[in-house]
Amino acid sequence: MGFVLQPFNAWPTGVAARAGFGMVVVYAGNADRRVCHHESATYHALAQRLAFIKGYEFAGEFDSSCAYPGTLYFVPSDTFVTLEAAHRLGVRGDQDLFGGVVPFPFIATKTITHPLCDAGAQAPEGWSRALAQRLQDVVLPGFSAFSVEDARKAGSILLEQGAVRLKLANGIGGLGQWVAADEDELDARLKDLDAEEVARFGMVLERNLADVATLSVGQVRVDDLLASYCGTQQLTVNNAGQEVYGGSRLIVARGDFDALLELDLEPGMRTAIAQACRYHAAVMQSFPDMFASRCNYDVAQGVDDGGSRYSGVLEQSWRVGGASAAEIAAFGAFRADPSLNAVCALTSETYGDGAPVPDDADVYFRGVDERVGPLTKYARLEPYADA
Repeated sequence: MGFVLQPFNAWPTGVAARAGFGMVVVYAGNADRRVCHHESATYHALAQRLAFIKGYEFAGEFDSSCAYPGTLYFVPSDTFVTLEAAHRLGVRGDQDLFGGVVPFPFIATKTITHPLCDAGAQAPEGWSRALAQRLQDVVLPGFSAFSVEDARKAGSILLEQGAVRLKLANGIGGLGQWVAADEDELDARLKDLDAEEVARFGMVLERNLADVATLSVGQVRVDDLLASYCGTQQLTVNNAGQEVYGGSRLIVARGDFDALLELDLEPGMRTAIAQACRYHAAVMQSFPDMFASRCNYDVAQGVDDGGSRYSGVLEQSWRVGGASAAEIAAFGAFRADPSLNAVCALTSETYGDGAPVPDDADVYFRGVDERVGPLTKYARLEPYADA
């Protein structure tokens, strides 16, 4: 168990890189999104740890002009949004990357979660109306929209039952969201949006909840290792005074969700797992060509304006995410100790100078980012009490 609580620079050297056998590379393939310094540093740090777990060499950023010896394993900054883009790089299955591949761009965003407001609403290429029917029992009441006018219609329908949360499809970490309590606030929020951006990326409007707990449910596969997890997210305040993602605390089990459900979990967590599994199955049924080695689902549980309690999947992630450092740390522990079946894995993102760091933390970024300012990001592991 000593390995479990060690930072990366103290990991044992029992799994040595096999020269020429394989290389792990970071791939920044989304030209639409400018990657921050702290994000780039995170991708490189996590790729380095994955290389250790796989027994591969870490080769840094992918260079298309380079002739790499051996097998390549990709750690992309974003989900591959066309099969062709992935296939050109040799990514043809979930053993080729840490993340996922989808056939159409909208599938990689939160717009996949909800239906359109009516039959005449704008929709992107590849849109599946059948998916909305499969998901309706496991998501919050809401709509996806690809025009400002459709968003106004969707918002008006939802306002009949209470406040509405508006979310841009390309917003991450809790940013790009607003709440409208009435038609005037809805119009004011929509007026400020870029119509071309809404048409290109889409947005989501859904029932706003109070007293919200955001849970994470996921599954990750690397080589012969499969792990399933559930946990909670926490918010923090960034250097601009905004509430944003601040970390996750996960219970990670070796194996499929059956292994996770054998643990002593609260009823709300079991509900979230069931909803995430149904969401995953529905998406895979609707888009059978897609695949992913890393699947994460955010589930919100809270109360609406009328006092009704809801639980529903908010969105999915098939790429490196906020919880990935915890996932990979757990994999390191499972690889080092074959008898270990469960562990608690934590991530923390703290803004400002002088953030305290536990002695057993694995720090994967500590510095001043050009966009978000001073930030410290780390992961750590704790023994699971019922393991």
